[in-house]
Amino acid sequence: MKPHPSGHPASWTARFSVGASRQDRISSTTSRLPRAQAILTGLLAEAGVVVNGDRPWDPQVRNERFYRRVLGGGSLAFGESYMDGWWECDALDELCCRLLRQRLDERLPQRWADLAVTLSARIFNFQSRRRARRAISAHYDLGNDFFAAMLDPSLQYSCAYFSGTDDLAEAQWRKMDLICRKLGLQSGMRLLDIGCGWGGLARHAARHYGCQVVGITLSREQQAYAVAAAQAARLSIEIRLQDYRELNERFDRIASVGMMEHVGQKNYRTYLATAARCLDRGGLFLCHTIGATASHVTTDPWLNRYIFPDSMLPAPAQVTRAAEGLFVLEDVHNFGPYYDRTLRAWERNFAQAWPRFRDLYGERFGRMWRYYLLSCAGAFRSRAIELYQFVFAKGGVPGGYTAVR
Repeated sequence: MKPHPSGHPASWTARFSVGASRQDRISSTTSRLPRAQAILTGLLAEAGVVVNGDRPWDPQVRNERFYRRVLGGGSLAFGESYMDGWWECDALDELCCRLLRQRLDERLPQRWADLAVTLSARIFNFQSRRRARRAISAHYDLGNDFFAAMLDPSLQYSCAYFSGTDDLAEAQWRKMDLICRKLGLQSGMRLLDIGCGWGGLARHAARHYGCQVVGITLSREQQAYAVAAAQAARLSIEIRLQDYRELNERFDRIASVGMMEHVGQKNYRTYLATAARCLDRGGLFLCHTIGATASHVTTDPWLNRYIFPDSMLPAPAQVTRAAEGLFVLEDVHNFGPYYDRTLRAWERNFAQAWPRFRDLYGERFGRMWRYYLLSCAGAFRSRAIELYQFVFAKGGVPGGYTAVR
């Protein structure tokens, strides 16, 4: 879900107009419920959601303290109460989609703690080199076996390209090939992959396009896997444990997939400037990133605490402003709806594999991970967030760039 920080119910009852006009729209049964339950039930009803209803997206409340907890804690409490087993939902993705389409996240009040996080993100650099290494390790070093069980065989942990296929592995192959074709890769080219993950794109570019690839990551687990996979395939790939800010060498092409979400607003210009510094004139840079729909800084408190510490989604305007004077923007491609399908495919794989990992990670982790995957699927389905591929050219493509799909 998108952030919907909140405060104490007593301070915001009037803000939601839970007076005569509002109560007229709430059934007499609902109006007789305890106050917190009545308020939250009324809000959910506006999104077509019925508490303890009989549809797959209707939440089933198991603990009556759920209502006060969510009204007092916003999206953080919503996710944590699910992790604690206070409510269930068969179609959690559709529930979150409906809440976001109704923009209920914007109507809940803001907790002071969450306001402080947002304000701090405007002032401080939460994505410094030291913090970036710690944040990346917290998520991506959970275990290669765990991610391998959830993802496709190439371990692509970004949006698949479901164009002409319903198969996750094929859609991820098509995503990697789409990137290579957009970059116009040719044999002998030197390709930099910033945030290379487990090296799937690097192997694809080396194997199918004959490129010499350098990939960088801050995850030791990813590096170990990518190095071993490249050696086993006898491919010309170098995988480094390196921060992008340390780069200062030249490449014919650069790709960066799912990396900008970890860069942070304070570093957008540095990130784009690094790519420009390392790219030969006439070269192409493809940036694949989840994107926000507005440029104001928001940090989802639940995702920030449990899934992606210090993450931040850039808006398209922020990306293009950071590229001013460095690149010519040649192409923008939005295929955000494919991320809904990608996340649901990952959740199916996770659910099937979870019995193997339950004793290692614990039941609360399993609920957390399901909530993460399906709430994000709902967010993409609602179009609250998007997936963009930007193609930049250093100096512009002579004669113009032909868009590839």
